[in-house]
Amino acid sequence: MKERRKQGWFEFARAVGTILAALLLGFIITLFVSKEPIAAYRAFLLGPLTRTNRFGNWIEESITLTLVGLAICLVFRARQFSLAAEGQLYLGALVSGLVGLYFQMPALLHVSLAVIAAALVGFLWGLIPGLLKAYLDANEIVSTLMLNAIAIRIYNLILTYRLKPPEAGYTVSRYFHPTALLPRIVPETRITTAIFWAIAAVFVVYFLMYRTPFGYALRMTGANIRFAYYGGINTKRVIYLTMAISGIFAALAGAHLSMGIHQRVILNVSMGLGFEGIVVSLLARNNPLLIPVTALFYGYLRAGADIMERSSDVTRELVMVIQAVIILLVTAEGFLAFLQRQMRIRRGAELAEGKEAGDVI
Repeated sequence: MKERRKQGWFEFARAVGTILAALLLGFIITLFVSKEPIAAYRAFLLGPLTRTNRFGNWIEESITLTLVGLAICLVFRARQFSLAAEGQLYLGALVSGLVGLYFQMPALLHVSLAVIAAALVGFLWGLIPGLLKAYLDANEIVSTLMLNAIAIRIYNLILTYRLKPPEAGYTVSRYFHPTALLPRIVPETRITTAIFWAIAAVFVVYFLMYRTPFGYALRMTGANIRFAYYGGINTKRVIYLTMAISGIFAALAGAHLSMGIHQRVILNVSMGLGFEGIVVSLLARNNPLLIPVTALFYGYLRAGADIMERSSDVTRELVMVIQAVIILLVTAEGFLAFLQRQMRIRRGAELAEGKEAGDVI
């Protein structure tokens, strides 16, 4: 137990070191591209805490990233590489928006119906690449990317030709009925009750992954799919259900954006948030309990980038550089940890062989 705790603290220290190294590199780059690098970096690092609305932007980003990160975490633990979260997010925003626009009912029932509809479409859209992978061995990266393109085109088509009012000056729907809007719980911000979705989703994913037979099958499939298959696990079922369940959380992120943030269907609702979940999940090492922490960190980077861009001569592309460095360093650190584990396993095997040879002699 002590050894495991020590190893956990060591991995945490390495993760913090990775982040600090990336931030230091970002500051060095800022020195070369900004006339006032200290002011620009101060806006980046402290900006989200200086005003209530900026703090709200940080938390809003983090809620979405938490839900998308959980979606990615599930498929990664099954050793799949689904990129379907972006399309599922768009469809979740669209379907919840259709319910918000065309249905009228009491508030609690209206919101519940919109959320259930979004979750259902996310589940079904995730089921498609899951079945293709499980039964046809289709490459999930290719299939999910293609389905993302289809989902976004469907979203744009319905928004442009069905939801956009004739008098609108740009591509946007009408505002939803008030009963379909998520209540805002912090004044002067757009922080809504979706924060409770995110908290509940973390524990749901953790319980599903570590306290259910399906979660055991998922983790065994991710550890060694052949071992899981010969151990009696229906690996095909695990693959398609994992991708489908993952779609629920990505679609809920879309519902949060449409019902809580924008309160209507807008063009480009995501701007790549579905892919940002990959970074959140990687930083958390696919641990659902750490997803909110990494989402808060990554959301802080995104909010700080917007503030730095508005208040200095540095563009948000600098933050993209920092993000890329974090990904590279996390990947390298993970690869180093993998090599260390392999060396320990090999050393243990050599010691066992040496002991057996000694017993024979």
